[in-house]
Amino acid sequence: MGSSATYAEQSAHLRSPLVVSPSARDLIRYATLAPNGHNAQPWLFRIGERRIDIMPDFARRTPIVDPDDHHIFVSLGAAAENLVLASAARGAPGMISFDPRKDGAVGIVFERARSIPSRLFDAIPRRQSTRAVYDGRQVSAVDLDSLARSAAVPGVDLVLLTDRRRIDHLRDLVLTGNTIQMADPAFVRELKSWLRFNPRQALRSADGLYSVASGNPELPDWLGPFAFDRFSTAESENEAYARQIRSSAGLAVFVGGGASPEHWVSVGRSCQRFALQATALGLSHAFINQPVEVARLRPELAALIGLPGRRPDIVMRFGYGPTMPWSPRRPVDAVIVT
Repeated sequence: MGSSATYAEQSAHLRSPLVVSPSARDLIRYATLAPNGHNAQPWLFRIGERRIDIMPDFARRTPIVDPDDHHIFVSLGAAAENLVLASAARGAPGMISFDPRKDGAVGIVFERARSIPSRLFDAIPRRQSTRAVYDGRQVSAVDLDSLARSAAVPGVDLVLLTDRRRIDHLRDLVLTGNTIQMADPAFVRELKSWLRFNPRQALRSADGLYSVASGNPELPDWLGPFAFDRFSTAESENEAYARQIRSSAGLAVFVGGGASPEHWVSVGRSCQRFALQATALGLSHAFINQPVEVARLRPELAALIGLPGRRPDIVMRFGYGPTMPWSPRRPVDAVIVT
């Protein structure tokens, strides 16, 4: 099954500090530390003259859970935010733009300027989606305000839920969405195809959902799928989600200005800034996107957060939680195209 120590060593190397004078490849490494659905890493990078373009990699689609490629473009936005924070910290701030031609791409053009360090940049290699039970502590009003201000991106609304009534209501939507998804054989097949059950399998693929990062034991390749079928039922998953949400300090819902790839890129930038600020404050976070992935639940979620008629894009929980094993990432050379 491989060595956990070897896996941890390679994960630490991937997240090593950015050099003082980074190359484009160094910046791309930091960009790929962004979150993405099923850890499919659906992005490709093209290096130009004082610019980098981030393009969707539709070969890495997850069409059952994400039929309109919403999560792909959110991931591109998160990667772009990492990249501009990193380049600004090294004296080359970048301007982000969206090009709808050729399936949509995010372009970053760099200029020379003084270095702009930030707590968000410092948090990039430490950020992780922590799918675990948190300790239930509340987050101060000062830190909540800091999270909201950090996530401010034009065209994106952020709604923070810290009152137990609305948290419980959203929890019920998560459990309903999970029940619907787990009852769909196609959804389960797609999810299983992205699961990695031990260090060797995770390092070999360099992508997917490393089950140990969610607190599960390491399992041999042949046993993992059988164990998943036996123990990962809708009921067991619902119990786990209920515990995790109950232990969280609050929930964050991100709503873009429209239902298009350009708007979804903006959502990705906003939620990544939120996640990085949470990391800087010592907070954990994790995505609970069932109420936005199951389309018929979106209107109830929109009404719950006071934005009826809008399409909610991302749901995250946050609080004080443990550090878990890192998710794998593909080598930089594997995501660069000419």
